[in-house]
Amino acid sequence: MEKKRAIRKYSDAMNNHPCFNEDAHGKFGRIHLPVAPACNIQCKYCIRDYDCANESRPGVSSRILTIEDAVNRVRTMVDRNYNLSVVGIAGPGDPLANNRTFDVLRAVRREFPELVLCLSTNGLLLTDRLEEIVRIGVRSITITINAVVPEAAERIYSWVYYRGVRYHGRAAADCLSFNQWRGLRNAVDAGLVVKVNSVYIPGMNDKEIPYIAWLAGRRGAEIHNIIPLIPQGEFGHLKRPSREMIHTMREQCSEHIPQMTHCMQCRADACGIVGEDKDIELELLNARIGEDYCEMVN
Repeated sequence: MEKKRAIRKYSDAMNNHPCFNEDAHGKFGRIHLPVAPACNIQCKYCIRDYDCANESRPGVSSRILTIEDAVNRVRTMVDRNYNLSVVGIAGPGDPLANNRTFDVLRAVRREFPELVLCLSTNGLLLTDRLEEIVRIGVRSITITINAVVPEAAERIYSWVYYRGVRYHGRAAADCLSFNQWRGLRNAVDAGLVVKVNSVYIPGMNDKEIPYIAWLAGRRGAEIHNIIPLIPQGEFGHLKRPSREMIHTMREQCSEHIPQMTHCMQCRADACGIVGEDKDIELELLNARIGEDYCEMVN
């Protein structure tokens, strides 16, 4: 097991991943393809039904892409030499709850086999779809885990939809927590590089996050990313944790697992180097205008 983890940790692919390697986030570009609108859980802090061009947060996307549009978006970044290293699918729903996720990943893999494929998920369907994930060639995965004990999870999630049944309350918490931790362990055993995200929700999971870090580290996750709550939805009345609170929590959790400190809470349609995102919609529009102009003058 230790040898397997060492191979994953020091692979060239992960060295060029801007989320897993802080030195890479200012050098290598990534692209998130918004092809997965459906979600199988409802987090009380999550709203996915509106978009603002100047807003950067998970779940935000200007539109949902078709398979063809998604591949064209990757092709645009490659053609314009944006030093792309990673293609990820992070929503705006849960990628594993959308079959289009796998169609897009297969199409990208066929045309761009050199790029690292990455997924973000709540983990509910991770074990169910793990064989397909590995077969497609996904190298890294992020699992958002906000609780260890079901009592805490019950405060954070409204419902969970799993295998045709919608669960509420304690049943929903039990179902999600069990599948998340089982999925993490199975993903590590399958050779995937795993990052765990935890949304810090003051008053809700303050005591849970250190336990998440401890258990994630023991089960083989490579890095832990503590991100501050964006107050909205049912948690719109709560306060966002301060930088000092985040720093203190990371210090405490670093005893158990390395901490990520450069997360930008990217949109589901983010493109380019972190912090220098490109407007690929505009790039594609300009490309079409240029092609039309060349046809006209010729």
